[in-house]
Amino acid sequence: MSKANRYSPEVRERAVRMVLEHERDYPSQWQAICSIASKIGCSPDSLKVWLRRIQIDAGNMPGTTTEEGERIKVLEKEVKELRRANEILKTASAFFAQAELDRKLK
Repeated sequence: MSKANRYSPEVRERAVRMVLEHERDYPSQWQAICSIASKIGCSPDSLKVWLRRIQIDAGNMPGTTTEEGERIKVLEKEVKELRRANEILKTASAFFAQAELDRKLK
């Protein structure tokens, strides 16, 4: 399994839910994260990232949601393809313009 997919979405959701349900039992959210991370076998930093991602997607924190991030990636790919096509068209246009000038001179 790749590092990004080491934990299933269900495990991630359960861990985040556990943090949210039990954070009041700890002096700080970080301590709750550390405790629960050790129980499920992940790093506290990973659990913190999962927690932030769920909070952003739910609209409880500012940031780019997962859906928006995927849309941005698609749009960036499309822009890259369109720029490449535009460069090809510019080169072809210059080539045919030069060919037309050469033909009129003869």
